[in-house]
Amino acid sequence: MDYSKTLHLPQTEFPMRGNLPKKEPEFVDFWQKNDLYEKRVEKRQHDGAPTFVLHDGPPYANGKIHIGHALNKTLKDVIVRYKYMAGDNANYIPGWDTHGLPIEYAVLKDSGEDRANMTPLELRRKCLEYAKKWIAIQKEDFIRMGVVGDFKHPYVTFDPHLEAKELEVFGEMAKKHYIYKGKKAVYWCPHCETALAEAEIEYKDRKSPSIYVKYPAVDIKGLGPDGVDPSKLFAVIWTTTPWTIPASLYISVNPKFTYVWVHNKTADEYYLMSKELAPAAMADCKIEDYEFVGREMLGAEWDLATFHHPLAIYNRTIYVLEGNHVTLDAGTGCVHTAPGHGVEDFEVYKSYENAGKLKQEVVCPVDEKGNMTAEAGEFLQGKSIWDAEGPVISALAHEGHLLGKKSIHHQYAHCWRCKNPVIYRATEQWFASINDFRDKALKAVDDTRFIPSWGHDRLYNMIRDRQDWCISRQRSWGVPIPAFYCDDCGKWVITDETMKKVEEIVEKEGTDAWWAHSAEELLPEGFKCPHCGGTHFHKEKDIMDVWFDSGSTWNGVLRYPHEDWKEDGVQFPADLYLEGSDQHRGWFHSSLLCSVAVNGYAPYKAVLTHGFTMDGEGRKMSKSVGNVVAPQDIINRYGADVMRLWISSVDYQGDVRLSDKIVKSMSDVYRKIRNTFRYLMGNLYDFDPKKDSVAYEDMEEMDRWALLRLEQVKRTVLKAYEDYEFHVMYHAVHNFCTVDLSAIYLAILKDRLFTEKPDSRL
Repeated sequence: MDYSKTLHLPQTEFPMRGNLPKKEPEFVDFWQKNDLYEKRVEKRQHDGAPTFVLHDGPPYANGKIHIGHALNKTLKDVIVRYKYMAGDNANYIPGWDTHGLPIEYAVLKDSGEDRANMTPLELRRKCLEYAKKWIAIQKEDFIRMGVVGDFKHPYVTFDPHLEAKELEVFGEMAKKHYIYKGKKAVYWCPHCETALAEAEIEYKDRKSPSIYVKYPAVDIKGLGPDGVDPSKLFAVIWTTTPWTIPASLYISVNPKFTYVWVHNKTADEYYLMSKELAPAAMADCKIEDYEFVGREMLGAEWDLATFHHPLAIYNRTIYVLEGNHVTLDAGTGCVHTAPGHGVEDFEVYKSYENAGKLKQEVVCPVDEKGNMTAEAGEFLQGKSIWDAEGPVISALAHEGHLLGKKSIHHQYAHCWRCKNPVIYRATEQWFASINDFRDKALKAVDDTRFIPSWGHDRLYNMIRDRQDWCISRQRSWGVPIPAFYCDDCGKWVITDETMKKVEEIVEKEGTDAWWAHSAEELLPEGFKCPHCGGTHFHKEKDIMDVWFDSGSTWNGVLRYPHEDWKEDGVQFPADLYLEGSDQHRGWFHSSLLCSVAVNGYAPYKAVLTHGFTMDGEGRKMSKSVGNVVAPQDIINRYGADVMRLWISSVDYQGDVRLSDKIVKSMSDVYRKIRNTFRYLMGNLYDFDPKKDSVAYEDMEEMDRWALLRLEQVKRTVLKAYEDYEFHVMYHAVHNFCTVDLSAIYLAILKDRLFTEKPDSRL
């Protein structure tokens, strides 16, 4: 007798192997052909479901997606899918950031052309083609990952509608007097020849010269040591940027610090220094035989005392200013202050100018390429700032004012696009005055839910401490600063009339219109200068910071959506913004500022952040190191579902690790979960709920236990989804499948399943 024929073995057409790399493209193609996203929205709208909007932070359209993109987009997709299944009209319009320096830089690099030999419209056309190419490539990858959204109607920042709505935000801020043009020291990239925002800065190790410089005393208000010849008295500063010495105008001291005269017995010279920093400074200068002389003095006593510039060529009186930015971290407590090349330097100088204590032109002898100008002197003119350091140090030594020199390694600001070191440079730029609405912005942070909660303090502190926002860039590929200049009086003009006219033209033609039309064609007919009545104008050449582009997308996507999105259930503010933790100083930050300035509140109700993806050993992924794991490679080998399962398994709110070994282990987990489902389906092949169901009270205790565990897992999973803690959901499901079901319940159940009669209650 063949006993195997007496067993009720599982039967199912569900295959043991997923064969995901082959099968998934078929699923994705089916979703696309059948308009899965549109049908979901239509169904929920028909049901009158509440709307849930996750506003997509736009990735930059300039290269293949990496594992960070995969983490970000998958998390968004998980949330949108869950919200839909929970009964919401879950909206997801994917977007792309397309303007600015990175694309312009890539286009010029790839073409080998010189920007100076191209018209703005020619360069813009090439940039547009480049952006469209990468949007198409990235879109295909996102769809292959299983992300479901309105990919037929994504938002892109070069879209005329979004450009017009960005200009509207700018116009509203200008109307409230939040926008102004002024000369300030801002981050400047000599390689890219443009101003940069703080969010466009990264820090890397750099070797710099460290020098101590003597400034001869002039009028020190009787604060010198008794009986000492004034020619022997010097203030000593410390700097790691010798190229800024030609721009030196002041010395800053902290009014609350204690200062002393340090007598160098060997040279018979006296140096003004902070009492606390003097020993370390003298050690750096290799001076051992010294002593403190005279009385101790507060920095406040030195206000507006004068010294002479250490290089006679500049023939400049150097004033002492009080500055709370002076610290005891390093140096001498006397800080070389060049308002043309430092934010704090500039702010200290402006405080004195505004108080009527000083009136002096800021010196900035460096051009847009980072080369010294004629203002720096013939011996430096034409040299790059880095090449100028040697001659400056030699000149100081020649005049006997170089007290000490060595080299140090320190963290220095670099451009995050071209990776070259940046400088501070005082130039005429457009700014948004954060001070005017800072309190509202801080309240908006308080009113926002942050996940994890520490995001609140991080963004709050950044908003609290930040300077005014430099929103202008010296490029062509972007949204123009919509300002006109009167040829008669020279003043800039931004009015409700001019903004409305420009917005209308841009909505129809896009921002190419700014370069294609004359000022007269862009201005209202018969427009006259509100300052002098003049009728001749020329246009601003600068474009807006790309963070202003992305920071105002809420206006063109959510608040005043394009007609293609009106039926998608968009709403403002968004329920959720979700990006990497670096966006506290990026998109979360700029979006908050733009929205608060215009609306008085944040563009989001909640902010969720994820960490960065590291390799298996916790190191940053790098092509040079060879530890990069590309999402395309995972998908081609294991399938998108395995990658998505890994993403659901990690506590993404911190940095996460990924390696080939981790992916392989996740593939095994996927197989175990899949086979658990396969086993369940195989034993239910002949089950008819209408006639085969057993009442709960008639079930065996083991069956009731399994249902109890299922209910507990359901509650855990639903709470995990609501709390955005997907790793909790993953572990609950994984343990339920592999332990509660496979190792316990199904193992015990096998005898009953295989041997009892088909209609048995057991």
